[in-house]
Amino acid sequence: MRLRKMVIASGNRHKFEEFRDLLAPLEVELIFGRDISSLDVEETGTSFLENASLKARSWAEETGFPALADDSGIEVNALDGRPGIYSARVASDDEGCRNWLLKSLQGKSDRGARYTAALVLAFPDGKLWSVEGHCYGIVAQEPRGFNGFGYDPIFVPEGYDMTFGELDPSIKARISHRAKASASFLKWLASAENMVQ
Repeated sequence: MRLRKMVIASGNRHKFEEFRDLLAPLEVELIFGRDISSLDVEETGTSFLENASLKARSWAEETGFPALADDSGIEVNALDGRPGIYSARVASDDEGCRNWLLKSLQGKSDRGARYTAALVLAFPDGKLWSVEGHCYGIVAQEPRGFNGFGYDPIFVPEGYDMTFGELDPSIKARISHRAKASASFLKWLASAENMVQ
Protein backbone atom coordinates (compact mmCIF):
# COMPACT_ATOMS: atom_id res chain seq x y z
CA MET A 1 0.00 0.00 0.00
CA ARG A 2 1.48 3.33 -1.06
CA LEU A 3 1.92 6.12 1.49
CA ARG A 4 -0.66 8.70 0.37
CA LYS A 5 -1.28 10.92 3.39
CA MET A 6 0.90 11.98 6.26
CA VAL A 7 0.18 14.22 9.21
CA ILE A 8 2.79 16.77 10.18
CA ALA A 9 2.49 16.28 13.94
CA SER A 10 2.68 19.88 15.04
CA GLY A 11 0.56 22.86 15.92
CA ASN A 12 3.30 25.17 14.60
CA ARG A 13 2.24 26.58 11.21
CA HIS A 14 5.81 27.79 10.45
CA LYS A 15 7.14 24.27 10.98
CA PHE A 16 4.41 22.79 8.76
CA GLU A 17 5.19 25.26 5.96
CA GLU A 18 8.90 24.49 6.19
CA PHE A 19 8.20 20.74 5.99
CA ARG A 20 5.78 21.27 3.10
CA ASP A 21 8.59 22.94 1.15
CA LEU A 22 11.28 20.45 2.19
CA LEU A 23 9.12 17.42 1.37
CA ALA A 24 7.71 18.83 -1.88
CA PRO A 25 9.29 15.99 -3.94
CA LEU A 26 6.93 13.51 -2.24
CA GLU A 27 3.69 12.62 -3.90
CA VAL A 28 2.07 12.51 -0.48
CA GLU A 29 -0.68 14.73 0.86
CA LEU A 30 0.69 16.53 3.90
CA ILE A 31 -1.87 17.43 6.55
CA PHE A 32 -1.26 20.16 9.13
CA GLY A 33 -1.90 18.41 12.44
CA ARG A 34 -3.76 21.31 14.00
CA ASP A 35 -6.27 21.24 11.11
CA ILE A 36 -7.56 17.84 12.22
CA SER A 37 -6.83 17.60 15.94
CA SER A 38 -6.22 19.74 18.99
CA LEU A 39 -3.85 17.10 20.40
CA ASP A 40 -1.18 18.55 22.65
CA VAL A 41 1.58 16.10 23.51
CA GLU A 42 3.65 16.77 26.62
CA GLU A 43 7.36 16.59 25.79
CA THR A 44 8.64 14.47 28.67
CA GLY A 45 11.61 12.92 26.84
CA THR A 46 15.23 13.60 27.69
CA SER A 47 16.37 13.98 24.07
CA PHE A 48 15.13 15.44 20.80
CA LEU A 49 14.58 11.90 19.51
CA GLU A 50 12.49 10.84 22.51
CA ASN A 51 10.29 13.93 22.27
CA ALA A 52 9.78 13.51 18.51
CA SER A 53 8.87 9.85 19.08
CA LEU A 54 6.30 10.77 21.73
CA LYS A 55 4.68 13.27 19.36
CA ALA A 56 4.74 11.03 16.28
CA ARG A 57 3.25 8.03 18.10
CA SER A 58 0.53 10.12 19.73
CA TRP A 59 -0.49 11.81 16.48
CA ALA A 60 -0.50 8.53 14.51
CA GLU A 61 -2.68 6.93 17.17
CA GLU A 62 -4.99 9.98 17.37
CA THR A 63 -5.46 10.47 13.61
CA GLY A 64 -5.02 7.00 12.14
CA PHE A 65 -2.51 8.41 9.62
CA PRO A 66 1.26 8.06 9.47
CA ALA A 67 2.60 11.02 11.45
CA LEU A 68 5.88 12.87 11.02
CA ALA A 69 7.08 14.71 14.12
CA ASP A 70 10.13 16.76 14.75
CA ASP A 71 11.76 18.01 17.86
CA SER A 72 14.47 20.52 17.37
CA GLY A 73 16.46 23.15 19.12
CA ILE A 74 19.76 24.83 19.57
CA GLU A 75 22.65 23.47 21.65
CA VAL A 76 25.27 26.00 22.71
CA ASN A 77 28.83 25.00 23.61
CA ALA A 78 29.38 27.61 26.33
CA LEU A 79 26.11 26.58 28.00
CA ASP A 80 26.94 22.85 28.09
CA GLY A 81 24.42 22.12 25.34
CA ARG A 82 21.61 24.23 26.73
CA PRO A 83 18.93 25.19 25.95
CA GLY A 84 18.72 21.90 23.99
CA ILE A 85 15.33 20.21 24.34
CA TYR A 86 14.09 23.28 26.24
CA SER A 87 14.85 25.66 23.34
CA ALA A 88 11.21 26.65 22.83
CA ARG A 89 10.46 26.73 26.55
CA VAL A 90 13.03 29.13 28.03
CA ALA A 91 10.59 31.99 27.36
CA SER A 92 7.02 32.48 26.21
CA ASP A 93 7.81 33.53 22.63
CA ASP A 94 10.57 33.48 19.99
CA GLU A 95 11.87 36.94 20.86
CA GLY A 96 12.04 36.04 24.54
CA CYS A 97 13.95 32.84 23.74
CA ARG A 98 16.48 34.76 21.65
CA ASN A 99 16.89 37.38 24.37
CA TRP A 100 17.41 34.65 26.98
CA LEU A 101 20.18 33.09 24.88
CA LEU A 102 21.91 36.38 24.13
CA LYS A 103 21.86 37.32 27.82
CA SER A 104 23.16 33.86 28.80
CA LEU A 105 26.13 34.32 26.45
CA GLN A 106 27.16 37.76 27.70
CA GLY A 107 30.85 37.68 28.58
CA LYS A 108 31.41 34.26 26.96
CA SER A 109 33.93 33.96 24.13
CA ASP A 110 32.79 30.57 22.78
CA ARG A 111 29.62 31.22 20.78
CA GLY A 112 29.72 27.88 18.96
CA ALA A 113 26.37 26.14 18.62
CA ARG A 114 24.47 23.62 16.62
CA TYR A 115 20.88 23.27 15.61
CA THR A 116 19.56 19.71 15.92
CA ALA A 117 16.41 18.27 14.38
CA ALA A 118 15.13 14.78 15.16
CA LEU A 119 12.48 13.45 12.78
CA VAL A 120 10.31 10.47 13.60
CA LEU A 121 7.74 8.89 11.31
CA ALA A 122 5.23 6.77 13.23
CA PHE A 123 2.66 4.50 11.65
CA PRO A 124 -0.70 3.70 13.25
CA ASP A 125 0.49 0.09 13.76
CA GLY A 126 3.31 1.33 16.02
CA LYS A 127 6.25 1.08 13.59
CA LEU A 128 8.76 3.94 13.79
CA TRP A 129 11.54 5.37 11.64
CA SER A 130 13.87 8.13 12.86
CA VAL A 131 16.77 10.35 11.81
CA GLU A 132 18.65 13.39 13.13
CA GLY A 133 20.13 16.32 11.24
CA HIS A 134 22.56 18.98 12.48
CA CYS A 135 23.66 22.42 11.37
CA TYR A 136 26.74 23.92 13.02
CA GLY A 137 27.48 27.59 13.46
CA ILE A 138 27.74 30.40 15.98
CA VAL A 139 25.36 32.62 17.91
CA ALA A 140 25.47 36.23 16.66
CA GLN A 141 25.87 39.16 19.05
CA GLU A 142 22.40 40.50 18.22
CA PRO A 143 19.35 39.58 16.10
CA ARG A 144 19.73 40.21 12.37
CA GLY A 145 17.12 39.60 9.68
CA PHE A 146 13.47 38.65 9.63
CA ASN A 147 13.34 35.30 7.83
CA GLY A 148 12.57 32.06 9.59
CA PHE A 149 11.50 31.69 13.20
CA GLY A 150 12.85 30.73 16.60
CA TYR A 151 16.58 31.36 16.93
CA ASP A 152 17.09 31.96 13.17
CA PRO A 153 17.83 35.72 13.52
CA ILE A 154 20.78 34.97 15.85
CA PHE A 155 22.19 31.76 14.30
CA VAL A 156 25.02 32.11 11.77
CA PRO A 157 25.62 28.77 9.99
CA GLU A 158 29.18 27.62 9.24
CA GLY A 159 30.49 29.04 5.98
CA TYR A 160 28.23 32.11 6.05
CA ASP A 161 28.45 35.62 7.49
CA MET A 162 24.69 36.08 7.72
CA THR A 163 22.14 34.65 10.13
CA PHE A 164 19.35 32.34 8.99
CA GLY A 165 17.17 35.41 9.51
CA GLU A 166 19.16 37.23 6.81
CA LEU A 167 19.85 34.38 4.40
CA ASP A 168 17.54 33.69 1.50
CA PRO A 169 15.10 30.94 2.56
CA SER A 170 16.30 28.81 -0.36
CA ILE A 171 19.74 28.60 1.27
CA LYS A 172 18.28 27.61 4.63
CA ALA A 173 16.22 24.98 2.80
CA ARG A 174 19.50 23.35 1.69
CA ILE A 175 21.70 23.62 4.78
CA SER A 176 19.54 23.68 7.91
CA HIS A 177 19.27 20.90 10.48
CA ARG A 178 15.69 20.24 9.35
CA ALA A 179 16.77 20.20 5.69
CA LYS A 180 19.46 17.61 6.42
CA ALA A 181 17.07 15.41 8.40
CA SER A 182 14.42 15.79 5.68
CA ALA A 183 16.92 14.79 2.98
CA SER A 184 17.66 11.59 4.90
CA PHE A 185 13.93 11.01 5.27
CA LEU A 186 13.40 11.40 1.51
CA LYS A 187 16.25 8.94 0.80
CA TRP A 188 14.70 6.44 3.19
CA LEU A 189 11.30 6.75 1.52
CA ALA A 190 12.89 6.24 -1.89
CA SER A 191 14.80 3.16 -0.73
CA ALA A 192 11.66 1.77 0.88
CA GLU A 193 9.89 2.46 -2.44
CA ASN A 194 7.45 4.60 -0.48
CA MET A 195 5.68 1.51 0.80
CA VAL A 196 4.06 0.91 4.15
CA GLN A 197 2.50 -2.23 5.55
